[in-house]
Amino acid sequence: MSSTLTDHPEVASGYRAGRTLPLRVELVRQLKRRRTLVMFGILAALPFVLAVAFAIGGEPDGRGDRITLMDTATASGANFAAVNLFVSAGFLLVIPVALFCGDTVASEASWSSLRYLLAAPVPRMRLLWSKLLVGLGLSLAAMVLLPLVALAVGTAAYGWGPLRIPTGGVLDAGTAAQRLLVVVAYLFVSQLVTAGLAFWLSTRTDAPLGAVGGAVGLTIVGNVLDAVTALGHWRDFLPAHWQFAWVDAVQPTPEWSGMVQGAAISVTYALVLFALAFRGFARKDVVS
Repeated sequence: MSSTLTDHPEVASGYRAGRTLPLRVELVRQLKRRRTLVMFGILAALPFVLAVAFAIGGEPDGRGDRITLMDTATASGANFAAVNLFVSAGFLLVIPVALFCGDTVASEASWSSLRYLLAAPVPRMRLLWSKLLVGLGLSLAAMVLLPLVALAVGTAAYGWGPLRIPTGGVLDAGTAAQRLLVVVAYLFVSQLVTAGLAFWLSTRTDAPLGAVGGAVGLTIVGNVLDAVTALGHWRDFLPAHWQFAWVDAVQPTPEWSGMVQGAAISVTYALVLFALAFRGFARKDVVS
């Protein structure tokens, strides 16, 4: 079935393109999928796993005169939440973003339901916007879920109190909560590159695993390149170079320049990738 199904010279009475595939319908469909529940379950389980690990292994000790964020994990619930974000930012949080944004269009194609959605008729741009917004929404929900569960688990295990900063000083509980919100927002923005990669690949292939795996793989390649110090200042153009810039937000006097640069790089790449996805899908001959 060719893409001409989406070109409707005659429109039925009462038809409104903006009413097709409502966001709530797409959201409910995605929330009911097993992979969504499993991904949320894994993220919710991580704080419990870390708490058990600390209970078995004892409180973390500083390495000589050097104290890291991990060494303050059991100082308070806020510290425990920050540590969960720290250990997840490099890789674990990449997976839900790649999954929710890469398994969108490609999954419909793999089920041979994409052409029927377009024949409903759902305009192509409407379809992509619904898929993208729901994918980004679920990605944000995953990033919010982790620190919320970690904060609850950490507070129950270590008490509610200020966030102890490894380099010295503390942030009161209210300020710490605000800073953690900033951290989550920055992590979401920094992962827009992965979202863009996954979404673009999802419009180019009928294999969901290829789109998800491709986005994760390219993100890993970016991390590897960032570790090549011989690249010098060229690494500043890699989104991976700024993935831990959020640490500057949990200091007594926050430093924003790194996060601003990281956010600018991420948004720029993401906008290009999203534009490529929409442009390519608008011209694609959908046969699956």
